[in-house]
Amino acid sequence: MSSRVKRIHEEAVLVDAHNDTIVAHKQLGISLTSRADETQIDFPRLREACVDVSFFAVDVTTAFKSHLTYALDAFGFFEKELEQAGEDVVIVTTKESLVETMRDEKLAIILAIENSDAVEGSLNVLRMLFKLGVRSIGLTHNPRSLAADGVGESRTGGGLTTFGVQLIEEMNRLGIIVDLAHISEKGFWDALEVSKKPVIVSHGNCKALCDHRRNLTDDQIRGLASKGGVIGITFVPRFVDEKKPSLNRLLDHIDHAVEIAGINHVGLGSDFDGGGTLLKDVTELPRITEGLLERGYEENEIKKILGENFIRVLLETLPR
Repeated sequence: MSSRVKRIHEEAVLVDAHNDTIVAHKQLGISLTSRADETQIDFPRLREACVDVSFFAVDVTTAFKSHLTYALDAFGFFEKELEQAGEDVVIVTTKESLVETMRDEKLAIILAIENSDAVEGSLNVLRMLFKLGVRSIGLTHNPRSLAADGVGESRTGGGLTTFGVQLIEEMNRLGIIVDLAHISEKGFWDALEVSKKPVIVSHGNCKALCDHRRNLTDDQIRGLASKGGVIGITFVPRFVDEKKPSLNRLLDHIDHAVEIAGINHVGLGSDFDGGGTLLKDVTELPRITEGLLERGYEENEIKKILGENFIRVLLETLPR
C-alpha cells in the first residue's frame, strides 16, 4: 500500500452499510472483542481498517414465526459484547451522537434489521425497536414479508402492502433509514413514492454488469439518486460477476453506479460475514481505495464513496 493510499484511507470517513457479523459471531460462540479468523469482522480489525461507521444487521428471515425474539436475542448478545468492548464502540442513535462519536474517533455502530417481519406487523413494536436503538430496517429479504414482496417473489408483480406504506411513514417520522436491498422492483418504486426521506440499498450492485435478481437496473439506480439515496456496492461474488468475480470487476460496478447515479449516491455495503467474500476481510478495504485512485478518481470523490455519501443520508434521517 502506497503512502498516498494509506493517507487517503485514514483521512476518509469510512462507512460500511451492511454486515451480518452479529449472527455470525453468536452462532460460532466467539467474541467480537478479539480477532477471530473464522469471521471477516471484529472490533480490532474494524479499527485496523479505519472503519468509522458500521451497520450491524440482524437478518430474521430464517426465524419462522419468531422474528422478533430472534432479533432481540441477537441484539442482547451484541449488547454484552459492547460492554466488554468498553467506551470506544458506540451505538449511535441521533445526529448528535453520530457527530460526537466520529469526532472522538470512536467506532460508531448503526443497529440494523434485515427483513421488517421483525416488527411482527405492529407499528408499536417498531417504536420499541427504535427505543432499543435500531436505526435502519430492510423492508424484505428475498421472500415476501408483511411489508412487501422480495426479489424472490417478483413473479407476482407485488409491491408494498398497506402495512408497508404505514411502516415507511412511521420509519420516516421516527428517524429510521428505509433499506430497499432485497425488495421486488415494484416494491422498490412504491417505496420511493411513499418515503419522504432518502432511502438506501445497503448492499447491491448493477444489473447492467451482472444480471442477478439482487442487483439494480439503471432506472432503479437513477431513481434511488433522485430520492437522495445511496447504493452500497457489495462484495458478494455472484452479484459482481457470474463467471469471474474480481476486485477489478467490483470496481467496474462502482464506475457504472457513479456514471448512472452520480458521485454523491454511491457507497460501500460489504455484506461481510453474510456472503461478501470477494475481499478476505475488513482489513482489505484499502484495496478499494487503491483501486479507485488507480482509476483516476479524485481524492474528494474517493472519500464520498468510502463514506461521506452514507453520512449525508444518516444526518438527513436520524433524529436529533
